[in-house]
Amino acid sequence: MSILTLVLEASLVVQLVMAVLVLLSLLSWWHIFSKFFTLRSALRRTDDFEDRFWSGTDLAGLFEQTKRSHTVGLEKIFVAGFTEFQKLRQRGGMELSDIMDGTRRAMRAATQRELDFLDRHTAFLASVGSVSPYIGLFGTVWGIMHAFRGLANVGQATLATVAPGIAEALVATAIGLFAAIPATVAYNRFAHDVDGLASRFDAFAEEFLNILQRQAAK
Repeated sequence: MSILTLVLEASLVVQLVMAVLVLLSLLSWWHIFSKFFTLRSALRRTDDFEDRFWSGTDLAGLFEQTKRSHTVGLEKIFVAGFTEFQKLRQRGGMELSDIMDGTRRAMRAATQRELDFLDRHTAFLASVGSVSPYIGLFGTVWGIMHAFRGLANVGQATLATVAPGIAEALVATAIGLFAAIPATVAYNRFAHDVDGLASRFDAFAEEFLNILQRQAAK
């Protein structure tokens, strides 16, 4: 009994369950590869920007250079904060604390937008990881019920009679686990990476605010 034979000879409900699980697995792998490259790019860009920022370069020059490029992650937070800082300083008559509060809010909003982008589709992976085993189990239970109902038309029940139906049903559980395990592992890894970037974004925002406050106080 090959796997293909078991799938083709399964009942219609079990085949539909398998089809749903295969579709969920394909979608999750698409999101896994997409999210892997997105987060790797964000980590690399964050490292590069921090190196440039802490190299002692002029903030105004770095701002002009960064604004012209395709900003992402930490670069967008820097551009949003510096843009708001300059805008509030040019108004005149504002207290330093108000300027810093406005700059902080701008960077906080930019941080949240970037984290929402980086965290996109991870909820889908979590759902696939938690739901797929139960979908496969449903297919298994239904397949076993179907196999036992078929025994009613058989004069003598033997292992050779029961085994194919049970094997067909267990394939659904196997496919469910095949869909769930990679999705769960990827979700945990991506959640860890996003949390690490969130901590770096928050730390940078606070340090950048301190630098801007010292400049404004001069």
